[in-house]
Amino acid sequence: MAKGPNGLTYADAGVDIDAGNALVDRIKPAAKATSRPGVMGGLGGFGALFDLKAAGYADPVLVAATDGVGTKLRIAIDTGLVDTIGIDLVAMCVNDLVCQGAEPLFFLDYFATGKLELDQATRIITGIAKGCADSGCALIGGETAEMPGMYHKGDFDLAGFAVGAMERGAALPADVAEGDVLLGLASNGVHSNGYSFVRKVVELSGLGWDAASPFSDGTLGHALLAPTRLYVRQTLAAVRAGGVHALAHITGGGLTENPPRVLPDGLACEIDLSTWTLPPVFRWLAETAGMAEAELLKTFNCGLGMMLVVAEDRADAIADLLTAEGETVTRIGRVVAGQGVIYKGRLL
Repeated sequence: MAKGPNGLTYADAGVDIDAGNALVDRIKPAAKATSRPGVMGGLGGFGALFDLKAAGYADPVLVAATDGVGTKLRIAIDTGLVDTIGIDLVAMCVNDLVCQGAEPLFFLDYFATGKLELDQATRIITGIAKGCADSGCALIGGETAEMPGMYHKGDFDLAGFAVGAMERGAALPADVAEGDVLLGLASNGVHSNGYSFVRKVVELSGLGWDAASPFSDGTLGHALLAPTRLYVRQTLAAVRAGGVHALAHITGGGLTENPPRVLPDGLACEIDLSTWTLPPVFRWLAETAGMAEAELLKTFNCGLGMMLVVAEDRADAIADLLTAEGETVTRIGRVVAGQGVIYKGRLL
């Protein structure tokens, strides 16, 4: 075909296909490092293949989850600290999967930006690959969308999609009963929920992202970007050991809204707030904003990123197993007759 009169190319319109191809080449080693039994082929096809039989499943049920990291992205973009935001993306998806009793098998990401910056994109997707590797989940595909005119300079968006499996009949929650013990696993800070509020509090404080953190070492931006913890391998080990009746990922809605999602009608979680110490980041947020305790509990994880509901006669053994897996475990209460969450004591 003859060249048009103005010689306009796709790159002139703001989309660089060569940069996209270069990104795929850069991230192939990181993706390959996440390979696990069941993976078929590599990046670059029109779809991603996975063999459930090769993964060891006889009569599997598939479980899927999708999520993002919310306005925590804004801090990552504004500070340029993008290396761990991909871990957040993976964690928000795979931590949900294990609450259903499923083992995460593979992950796909969606990365959208106005102009593809190779170094930035490589750092982000390398973080995604690390999150996958740390949770035993293969990064087997994704989409990089360069969309000029849709995003301001330097901005980007992320979404994640995880698929897991379990043998038929192994779904959670199951057999939750009055008297079951509640075990809380420590969080690593704010994780990936409530950041619209966090950003408002930082604005009220008058601090910049590069200011010294008032509650930890390093800068405020770095402290607030601590990546969401991955609870996959630890909780799956506990589930396989027996006695785990339910898991609740403490995300949006905090401790008040998430535990009731795994309870049958007529039962409640009685949680003793004095059994663990509120991490400094939440104390700073609450004091800076004049935040009531009830609002804090309904907004943030308050130091517990995952909760297990376990049989009373297995509680000590499961707590020991999780401790051996590197978790900080706290017995925070029990299942009682009632509705929702019943709090005792005060946050310390």
